[in-house]
Amino acid sequence: MKLLLIRHGDPDYEHDDLTEVGRHEAALLAERIAPMPIREYYVSPLGRAKATAAPTLAKAGRTAVECDWLREFSPLIARPDSDRPRIAWDWLPQDWLADRRFLLPEEWRENEIFRAAHVGEEYDRVIAGFDALLAGHGYVRDGLYYRAERPSEDTLAFFCHFGVSCVLMSHLMNCSPMPLWHGLVMAPTSVTLIRTEERRPGIAIFRAAQVGDVSHLYAAHTEPSFAARFCEVCGNGDRED
Repeated sequence: MKLLLIRHGDPDYEHDDLTEVGRHEAALLAERIAPMPIREYYVSPLGRAKATAAPTLAKAGRTAVECDWLREFSPLIARPDSDRPRIAWDWLPQDWLADRRFLLPEEWRENEIFRAAHVGEEYDRVIAGFDALLAGHGYVRDGLYYRAERPSEDTLAFFCHFGVSCVLMSHLMNCSPMPLWHGLVMAPTSVTLIRTEERRPGIAIFRAAQVGDVSHLYAAHTEPSFAARFCEVCGNGDRED
């Protein structure tokens, strides 16, 4: 089985939509994804994800199943350096790296700020929906791996968001989401490809073959939009906060 985690295009967060740049990115994405043999499409209920999926679905003559658990992972926390609520994974490195529990597969959720905001419970809600979907396609969670009860080479496409994509990947790979949230970049309309490996009959794991691929943009001589990262050098005018 193959999973495509597709981030939305350049966002207009104020209106939960895409910018004009984002709509152009989504059109280029459709040229790449629509011809693929996708078994099923899934989409976040948020407007920017739906707007990203729309050109692909129209070109392929398909519809998508809307999944509430695919919405952006956004429980709010009281970040140590900020006087306003922040999404759970928006920390400064000097603060979250001071708590080594964040690097551990189970202990990350025990951070006091995360516990107060029920971040672990929201994580569990997301992965419960994800595992139920995978079970419907024949891959059933069994401890730290999956039982391949109906092995297949099907491809499933998920139009969603960066934060929730890292949640899903951390679950598939049995690691804390924090190093993924802070160590990976998935530019708007990027495609992350995750495949099963079944080295013995009936036992499967998932491995990432591509992370944040934007080759469809480069093929059209289009630079990825910046809404995926922070400034390379502090004070250079790019996003810092």
